Amino acid sequence: MATVRICVCGDEGCGKSSLITSLVKDTFISNRIQAVLPQITIPPTLGTPENVTTTIVDTSALPQDRANLARELRRSNVILLVYSDPYSYERVALFWLPYFRSLGVNLPVILCANKSDLVSSSTSAQIMEEEMLPVMSEFKEIDSCIRTSAREHHNVNEAFFLCQKAVTHPIAPLFDAKESTLKPAAVAALLRIFYLSDKDKDGLLNDKEMQDFQLKCFDKNLSPEDLQHIKHTIEHHLHGAASDRGITSQGFLLLNKLYAEKGRHETIWVMLRTFQYTDSLSLQESFLHPKFDVPEFASAELSPAGYRFLVDLFLTSDRDNDGGLRDEELASLFAPTPGIPQLWVDNNFPSCTVRNDAGHVTLQGWLAQWSMTTFTSPKTTLEYLAYLGFESPDRSTTAALKLTKPRKRRRTRPARVSRNVLLAHVLGAPQSGKSALLDAFLARPFSNLYLPTIQPRVAVNTVELPGGRQCYLILKEQGESEAAVLDNKSKLLDQCDVIVYAYDSSDPDSFAYIPNIRKMYPYLEDIPAVYVALKADLDRTTQRAEFQPDEYTASIQRMPQGPPISTSVTWPSIQDLFAVISEAGLDPATAYPRPLDDDDGGELMRYGLVLAAVVCAGAAAVVIWRRSTLSTG
Repeated sequence: MATVRICVCGDEGCGKSSLITSLVKDTFISNRIQAVLPQITIPPTLGTPENVTTTIVDTSALPQDRANLARELRRSNVILLVYSDPYSYERVALFWLPYFRSLGVNLPVILCANKSDLVSSSTSAQIMEEEMLPVMSEFKEIDSCIRTSAREHHNVNEAFFLCQKAVTHPIAPLFDAKESTLKPAAVAALLRIFYLSDKDKDGLLNDKEMQDFQLKCFDKNLSPEDLQHIKHTIEHHLHGAASDRGITSQGFLLLNKLYAEKGRHETIWVMLRTFQYTDSLSLQESFLHPKFDVPEFASAELSPAGYRFLVDLFLTSDRDNDGGLRDEELASLFAPTPGIPQLWVDNNFPSCTVRNDAGHVTLQGWLAQWSMTTFTSPKTTLEYLAYLGFESPDRSTTAALKLTKPRKRRRTRPARVSRNVLLAHVLGAPQSGKSALLDAFLARPFSNLYLPTIQPRVAVNTVELPGGRQCYLILKEQGESEAAVLDNKSKLLDQCDVIVYAYDSSDPDSFAYIPNIRKMYPYLEDIPAVYVALKADLDRTTQRAEFQPDEYTASIQRMPQGPPISTSVTWPSIQDLFAVISEAGLDPATAYPRPLDDDDGGELMRYGLVLAAVVCAGAAAVVIWRRSTLSTG
């Protein structure tokens, strides 16, 4: 529950204490009251807005009480500055407002012209124009102005309500009174609200979308008459901004500008807070970055609700229905966000995912990209789901994600992994064909031009497994940072599902790289592995290595894969390789290149004993034969 602390200031005799008494007693007390009233706290049950408790502090303007006044000002949330005659009015600009500034208090000020019962009603408008507007234009801290009368109980409640509203619904972040324009941060927030409310992404809020918006923000229906009135008002001020088809974004901004000009900025704040904005017009931190911890060896994936949201977002953003997102469509889609995620930029999006012939991201590529983002950085996915307007019953974006069971790193009988997104690191000597493998994964045409990979590169796509199941596979090539990545054992072990060791079967010096790095980094034995002999369309050559590839893989105990998979990125069968890689990640027992476990060692010992017995029996037979030969000779 919020608390608003109001400091009532002004010259002696301007009616500060009478205003407070009139508010509390609901009547004017004519007899003399004490000079300074004690602090008063008004609970929210007396009609204060938004469940706010209000504390009102009376102050003295006497020089000897200046220290206490400064202390109360620094403790308060808003200032009610009262004047009642020409002298006290002059003091507003000459003393009071400069004094507030000298203290360094940055509080909204409500300017109150009290004792309005002494002025004829015909001159009220003139006083507003001649007195209040000039000082408001000079001092931006003045939030609003009001004329009151404690004697007649005129606008007393309204004055304190303005104080509450200045704290709970501040105008300063929204509107520049001098320029009569919405401030840039407010424009950005309202445009995001417009984009999110424009469900069909046609650039207009139609009647249905306006009704949904009204219910979401204000929990009540918008009558057809009220809707028509809103449209007529917008069209009157800005031609073409409202029609039977709907309200444009500029019309929506104009409507909120009119609210601010008429002092109805609480209406704007209801919209902003419904869409999770703070008083500083930033999205709430708990909304952008909710708590979502991924345990060690587990991973984050999109839930069915998350995939449905992203599918719907793609379909509504694909305005020309060509099955791909053009640059303009992507820009429109990411309009409510800070832009394309930096993680995507670092991965050279959109070249890291599936595109059509025109180079536009397909739905398959769109979902693959978000699956990879969720796997590598779930916090990024949650942040962008918040920006893009994902909604769930509990208003949390975490409903769009789910956790997988932790993968177990063990040498004996590793269990099958239950996950839909897998990461495979592709390791191998330079020019072994790693980049071409990533291109083939994304169905890119083969090029004979060799371009060394400097920066890390990723490719993500769906893979169809035996039985028709699909999963998302991320292939990652490290480029020149490969050694640094391998040095970071914990990071590689935590996220990597399978290692793809690739070599050029036509280059005699290509394979030796693989045994060398496996000796250098023994922990690689704890990660499932697939060995691939690339460029099989070229003449195969003998490798200059201690062991030939077939011998090397055979020497690794319990390697069910057998010899390296011989393939070429120019062959259609290359797609089968990606299914093998995915299966190795999902079922580690089929691809663990590791030393013998205890059971295997015991079994081999038994075989060794049998073999030793056979050898000993043979040797004994030879000795007996030689002795018999010598005796007969």
